[in-house]
Amino acid sequence: MSFVEYMNAGGSIMWIILGISVVAAALIIERLIFFAMASADPFKLEASFKKALAEGDANAALSAVKGRSSMHRLFFEAWSNWSLADPDMSTLLEQQLRREIYRWGENLTFLEIAAKVSPLLGLLGTVLGMVEMFQTLNMGNTVNAATVTGGIWKALFTTVAGLTVAIPAIVAHGLLCGRIEREEESLRRGADFIIRERMGYRKNAN
Repeated sequence: MSFVEYMNAGGSIMWIILGISVVAAALIIERLIFFAMASADPFKLEASFKKALAEGDANAALSAVKGRSSMHRLFFEAWSNWSLADPDMSTLLEQQLRREIYRWGENLTFLEIAAKVSPLLGLLGTVLGMVEMFQTLNMGNTVNAATVTGGIWKALFTTVAGLTVAIPAIVAHGLLCGRIEREEESLRRGADFIIRERMGYRKNAN
């Protein structure tokens, strides 16, 4: 049985599940690319920034915090507003941290919905297929084992398809959310590092 024949045997719901799977796969790939671009080595960044502050080199500090990662964006925002009072700096860092975590979690809601809806759509397709089969039998058509088992076999196509989409989506969603939690913890440690370094920088300046 070819792919198209398999899809047609499952009915229109099969094509809906296929559409969901394509969007979910594209979303997973997009998030993986974003995560790779938005990640950075926090220890290397902190070391470079601390060295620049110790040497009093503003240009080196600015160069250290320039980058596309979330950690670089957090440090850049802090350095751009270095003269703020401590309470204002803490508020600024918390706001920037929330913005970065929001960027990391964008569109993951759809992936969660896909993981929950796909098996339900599959079950719906199976139930509709069974209803159609029994309706045909009730109309007086010849009843034999081949007819019954063949109808059930086709009706189960959508359940298999729904689970095939849902299981990878659930795994991917869990792994991506775990990565976001680790990044949030890393950003919070970075914010604490900035607060400590500001205090030391001001003491040395005085």
